[in-house]
Amino acid sequence: MTKKLSQGKPIFGLTDDEGVMIDFDDVSFKTVKYWALRTMKFHKLECFIIFKSSNNCYHVVFNRSVDWSENMRIVAWRSLLSRKKGMRKYHLLQCIKQSSTLRISNKKQKPSPRVVYRNGSQDNQIRSFLRYRKLIKDILKKMPIHQ
Repeated sequence: MTKKLSQGKPIFGLTDDEGVMIDFDDVSFKTVKYWALRTMKFHKLECFIIFKSSNNCYHVVFNRSVDWSENMRIVAWRSLLSRKKGMRKYHLLQCIKQSSTLRISNKKQKPSPRVVYRNGSQDNQIRSFLRYRKLIKDILKKMPIHQ
């Protein structure tokens, strides 16, 4: 028996070990915004930006730079409070990789995540994330595989 290789397009993400990034799956926008505000205030993360990655799936990027252990402490705090299996899985995968990753390209039927909400000044980690995101998306537009 021969296995077929996937003919799908590659999925691109942005990886960082100084920025707090959280993936919310199967959660309403209202809930994501609540938890983003609560996380920002409790951990003094300055501000945040929310991306919608698909129906009831969101990514949150916070502005303040942190070291890796604080990053994982924050994501673990959020994971434990959520009681969601997907959040615990995201936390464990980030621990294994020793960096946080969020998708920035299309993924099967899911479109590229888009900004749906901004909170506060975005001059540190958010600015850096958005710059790299734009750079990668510009490169992808020029690649024949993503056209």
